[in-house]
Amino acid sequence: MKIAVFSSKSYDEEYFINANTSKGFVFDFIEAPLDPRSAKWTKDYDAVCAFVNDDLGRDTLTELRSCGIRLVALRCAGFNHVDLHAARELGIKIMRVPAYSPNAVAEHAVALILTLARKTHKSYNRVRDANFSLERLVGFNISGKRVGVIGTGKIGQVFAGIMQGFGCIVIAYDPYPSEQMEKQGITYTTLKKLFQLSDIISLHCPLVPETHRIINEESLSWMKKGAMLINTSRGKLIHTPDVIHSLREKHLGYLGIDVYSEEEKLFFRDLSERIIDDEAIMQLISFPNVLITSHQGFLTHEALIEIAETTLKNISDFRDQKSSENEVTPLLIN
Repeated sequence: MKIAVFSSKSYDEEYFINANTSKGFVFDFIEAPLDPRSAKWTKDYDAVCAFVNDDLGRDTLTELRSCGIRLVALRCAGFNHVDLHAARELGIKIMRVPAYSPNAVAEHAVALILTLARKTHKSYNRVRDANFSLERLVGFNISGKRVGVIGTGKIGQVFAGIMQGFGCIVIAYDPYPSEQMEKQGITYTTLKKLFQLSDIISLHCPLVPETHRIINEESLSWMKKGAMLINTSRGKLIHTPDVIHSLREKHLGYLGIDVYSEEEKLFFRDLSERIIDDEAIMQLISFPNVLITSHQGFLTHEALIEIAETTLKNISDFRDQKSSENEVTPLLIN
């Protein structure tokens, strides 16, 4: 089988080639994102491999099907960018990597928390300029803080366990509470109460209609003054203008994000020599209490191995006409 890998980076090529040693697939790595225009390039391919910010709406899928594509192998867990109903109508199978490394994303969320709490990013920049002053670097202890976890799937569970290890009091919200979490001493509560009680809130829920812009003017008003908000899940969980307003009003104390609502225009690219015309991201960058990373929570050696190996297994299962629990259907969003 010949597969076109869209939105590819050097690390994709390295790990996919290593995983393909005994599989015999032919990969072409394409830096451009997948969209209706680039979908026209797939006439000589058997399948495409897409990433989290690729456009897999009806127009793109229709173009892929006209080129003979029957499989889209997602090398990510999220599938909110895929029109699953259109895929089913067109006879295109969608497969994903449901859990490549919960620890990678959970640990990155903790890294954002620690960096904001102790201002290590500011200290690093100062020391590089031979500024060894400790002025304005006062932080706070994580131990003893109440941490609210929204979404207790695999990543949320790992994150909660880590925060308990720091001596935090962990509370959670999820429509489907985990018995294991409760056995660990984690209390489930209502969403409003979680916002009201938490010193640190970390988002680990999927992007579905019920969670779209779950962080908005109302939920921000419920939060403690000076609280910290962390998002390593999906950018559109946050209504960015409301967060900017809360930061300006000095109500939201800290913001750490690895995802952004309009990230498809920015992330995974070197734009250092260009003028960024996204006013919201530029405002966020300007705040001293905001830390932004560009969707690198997944980027560990272990996770990249798992992503490559699972993606290749998905392609193999499709080729061999085997059923797979990694297939995504419209039933998963109903």
